[in-house]
Amino acid sequence: MQKIIAYPFTLLYFLCFGFVLIIFHAIQWLCFNTFGYRAHKTSVIWLNFWIMRCLNLLGTRFSIKNPHQLNSNKPLIIVANHQSTYDIPPIIWYFRKHHPKFISKKELGKGIPSVSYNLRHGGSVLINRKNPRQSLLAISEFAQRVKTNNWAAVIFPEGTRSRDGKAKPFKTKGLELLIKNMPEAIILPLSINNSWKTMRYGKFPMGMGAHIKYEVHQPIAANSEPLETLIPKIESQIKQGLHFD
Repeated sequence: MQKIIAYPFTLLYFLCFGFVLIIFHAIQWLCFNTFGYRAHKTSVIWLNFWIMRCLNLLGTRFSIKNPHQLNSNKPLIIVANHQSTYDIPPIIWYFRKHHPKFISKKELGKGIPSVSYNLRHGGSVLINRKNPRQSLLAISEFAQRVKTNNWAAVIFPEGTRSRDGKAKPFKTKGLELLIKNMPEAIILPLSINNSWKTMRYGKFPMGMGAHIKYEVHQPIAANSEPLETLIPKIESQIKQGLHFD
């Protein structure tokens, strides 16, 4: 029954979502080309706020458990599990004062209003996963950009989305590069729960009533211990924060 009800609500969602993407594509272009980075950043923050409001039409709720005061004078490396495309808007909204930037596949850099424009112009990095050499060089340059500006680099080490909420093994090379290039950074392990439920039936219809929960774990100094023990520690924290309710 819930799947049947989801069809008309998904149509309504896509109409509103498409409208938001088109409107904010024009707003982003104007902000970036007329007023510069800060205006563009503000437009991206509000783009993602309205994407979250569109998801509310499906009964989707968001909450974050973040008891930590983060130092904005140091770059962040946000390391999270990955369950769906909809992991991203709340990260941009909740961590907006840290200017979150993403490592994304190059295919996302074209064809999607607002999203592709932001990935190309907002400070994130697009990598060619079929060209490891190019990818590693691009990630290193990205890390230097994040470091210079005290931004937050967001990485999903699983590489691909989990379809059932269960975390996949981490692919650690990209995370290792970020840490080596930003030894003064603060690492923020982040567990994301229930985002996969927005796509439990696939792309159409969308799942309804998901409560997407974010849990921020204890921050870790990137230079606090060797990579051989640090990365498994981060992975363990994230996986311990996953719940299946």
